[in-house]
Amino acid sequence: MAYLQFAEAAAGSAVAPAPAPTAFRAKPSFSPLEWSVIALARRDRVSSLREPGRVAMAMGVLFGERPNPRLADPKLEALRRMAVLSWRHGYEVDTSEIRRFVEAGYDLRQYELMVDSIAADASRARQRRRAA
Repeated sequence: MAYLQFAEAAAGSAVAPAPAPTAFRAKPSFSPLEWSVIALARRDRVSSLREPGRVAMAMGVLFGERPNPRLADPKLEALRRMAVLSWRHGYEVDTSEIRRFVEAGYDLRQYELMVDSIAADASRARQRRRAA
């Protein structure tokens, strides 16, 4: 749903430009490192996406710092951010987050690939739990 809204907004009008012929469009993919980031993001909480507030910083001083899951590379951090949101919310990710993901250097086909992969993995996990 958010993807469609973003695609319409990106097109700037009701008429979207004609897609490139499929023979010339590269298939969306991720590098092995990027797939690792997506897989590891499954364990991260949505709270890991926010800047720590004063209370969290004070708790860190009192009880020791918690490991920071943020990545130093801005593009990989954008991927982690979108993966965390996708693991938690599936296809229901805010349009502004999709825009942020695209601005980091990814494209909408990569977003679709990632969310489809996450949904398939979640479905397989549910089937395994039912079978057990």
